[in-house]
Amino acid sequence: MNSPARVIGFVNAAHFIDHYSMLIFAAAVIIMGPALGMAYSELLPYATPGFVAFGAGSLLTGWLGDRWSRRHMLVIFFVGIGASMIAVGLADTPLGLGGALLSIGLFASIYHPVGTAMIVSYADKLGREMGLNGVWGNLGVASSALVTGVIGQYLGWRWAFILPGVVTILIGIAFMRTVVHEDRSGVRQAAAQARVAKADMWRVILALLIVVVAISTTFNAVTVALPKLFAERLGGLTRSPALLGLIAAGVYVFGALTQYTIGKLLDRHSLKAVSLPLSFVLAPFLYMAAELSNLPLIVAAIGIVMGAFGQVTVNDAMVGKYTSEEWRSRAYAVRYFVGFTAAGASVGLVAWLYQHGGFVTMLHAFSGLCLLVIAAALILPSEIKVKAARVG
Repeated sequence: MNSPARVIGFVNAAHFIDHYSMLIFAAAVIIMGPALGMAYSELLPYATPGFVAFGAGSLLTGWLGDRWSRRHMLVIFFVGIGASMIAVGLADTPLGLGGALLSIGLFASIYHPVGTAMIVSYADKLGREMGLNGVWGNLGVASSALVTGVIGQYLGWRWAFILPGVVTILIGIAFMRTVVHEDRSGVRQAAAQARVAKADMWRVILALLIVVVAISTTFNAVTVALPKLFAERLGGLTRSPALLGLIAAGVYVFGALTQYTIGKLLDRHSLKAVSLPLSFVLAPFLYMAAELSNLPLIVAAIGIVMGAFGQVTVNDAMVGKYTSEEWRSRAYAVRYFVGFTAAGASVGLVAWLYQHGGFVTMLHAFSGLCLLVIAAALILPSEIKVKAARVG
């Protein structure tokens, strides 16, 4: 029998690695461009196939998690994504670089439908564990900017991929040795933890679809663009890649704190009561950030990550509450397929908007998109809580 604390610990580590690995390139591209003789707008699109695979692959990985083994899928995740990071560090042509980044995206697609479903299955308090899991993912985002900046400055961009790849494989070996496959056949499955009136279910689906598309697109665009935005706009404070990474990491810490807070609130209040006030955060901060620089920009960026990361926790909790155990990985697969497919498109959109109007145009565009989040929160129906059965 697996220890819930041990399983959740490894799943949290996987969430950290998942976001860390997907964003190394976003931070490293600043120093990769001069080394490879390519401009930022030319190099960034090579990440697009990987981000598309990040979402598209979740349909298959979620199905395999439900029908085969979530534990086995997570072993493949650790080893595969670690080897892929090493492959990026060894790439010596743009085509090889794009192929290795695509491989990272394919293996990264395993985590969210499989790992998030495992969190729901083993969690005692869903909101708290979702919040903590979100913190680990957020720390992966923050650490990616910080560690990549430091390693890139002192060891070169290749080692910024190779070193975390080696560490990830070692974690995968530890997971494989300490967590066993759990056969769920013949076991009473955990029911949904909340429900709404049947006539109102369409409102839940519509709200989730709107928020997932808007937040996933904005979330990915901001995390990809933030290192470059800081490099351009914080010249009055510093031009050191390592210090810029440290500032970005500090900004993401506020997002992590928000996720933990939102998770705790979701254990006490309904989804609508939490999501409605949160929905008013993103649009104004994105709009203001378009014209800001130096310290005011850092403050606006804090507001942006708090709004974006808080909404991610709400979205994950919504799927976890309204689905039963036997369908949970597939439900998360659909949620992340929609979200990460939209997010993958955002990489090319960031490059296009930056080329045609800089960060002013980009941030204004995403500010307008986030007005839809408010509409989605307004149409959410009231929920009826039910007591969930634990997986035996």
